[in-house]
Amino acid sequence: MKKFTLLFGILFLFVLYAKSQDATATPQDIERFLKSKTYVVKDPNIFGAYNHAIQEAMEKNWTITEWEFIDETKFAQLKRSYRYSFIRKTKVTFSKDKSKTAYSFLSLLLGDRSGVMKLMPDICSFPLSYYGVDHDDYLYKLGAIVKFMQNHVKVLQEHPNLVGKNVFKYYLNNLEELKGKTLYLLKNEVADNVNTPEKIKKYYSGKVKFVTEDEIKAAILNGNKDVVFLHLVRPESGMEKMRIYKALMGAADGKLYYFDYHKYKKGKMPDAFLASDFKKLSD
Repeated sequence: MKKFTLLFGILFLFVLYAKSQDATATPQDIERFLKSKTYVVKDPNIFGAYNHAIQEAMEKNWTITEWEFIDETKFAQLKRSYRYSFIRKTKVTFSKDKSKTAYSFLSLLLGDRSGVMKLMPDICSFPLSYYGVDHDDYLYKLGAIVKFMQNHVKVLQEHPNLVGKNVFKYYLNNLEELKGKTLYLLKNEVADNVNTPEKIKKYYSGKVKFVTEDEIKAAILNGNKDVVFLHLVRPESGMEKMRIYKALMGAADGKLYYFDYHKYKKGKMPDAFLASDFKKLSD
């Protein structure tokens, strides 16, 4: 399990490098990664849907390095080599979070001679869900997440000054490009007072469409440049003060347009995208 330090008073950021850890990647690590072979570590549950979903995502989107699937046994043999990089699910907790809440991340790591997970340089770690939440909540988005990770490496290569720093401000610049795109939303992921296009127009004048998970997956598979979708990270059952994380991502490239969070409060702050989020998109 990897443990990250809390910064800026929040649990974690999609910023990826806003969190402090034992082995944040350096510019030299980025260059080493580009010369590596990437091994994608399978989930031990061979009957689950994750392995098929990540294979589909990699086959359709990963071009930055040569890659291959391996199991946990093979990972244990290869993880000490500097020549290899790895994509795998990781269980993450945060050292200053007294609740010890755990999350599932998709992490892009470099091999390290120690063979210790927390010492493996972390190029990019993207939050998938609260740990233990059903895979179906994020599997259909893996194509966009893989695209984001790949493009994030290119951003770090082109802007080495961002490596190891808070790159969230860099991605905030994309918010202006949201104009003209259509937000694909799931009705059960938005608050009741913004669960129709008519209600949303009170706060946000852009284009929105309520869709199914299959429609979001199709937009990702087809590389629809006009679609931006919501990635929501929330627990399966609402608990007071649990954090609800919200990000808007491009279907075609996984580009981040928006990130925020709020604390769940029964009857007042639902575990969903809020009217205040829509308002921020227009500010």
